Amino acid sequence: MSYSIEDLRRAFVDTLTLGPEVDVEAAEYSMTPGWDSIAHMALVAELEDRFDVMLDTDDVLEMSSFVKSVEILGKHDVDFQ
Repeated sequence: MSYSIEDLRRAFVDTLTLGPEVDVEAAEYSMTPGWDSIAHMALVAELEDRFDVMLDTDDVLEMSSFVKSVEILGKHDVDFQ
């Protein structure tokens, strides 16, 4: 299924409560304010709901950045325009 990259940006901003000063596409786990282990699990749940996918344990562990999340969701047939 095809989505706008803005859908993914919005998921990150909403779940991690990122301010306008944060470059969402450069977001990295534990380097981006607010993206800790608890927020990571909330983000995983949001991505699964928003994009109707089920991420496996390896996906959850590997999802260390916004860029990596695009790659992982792509493995689940989520395409961004």
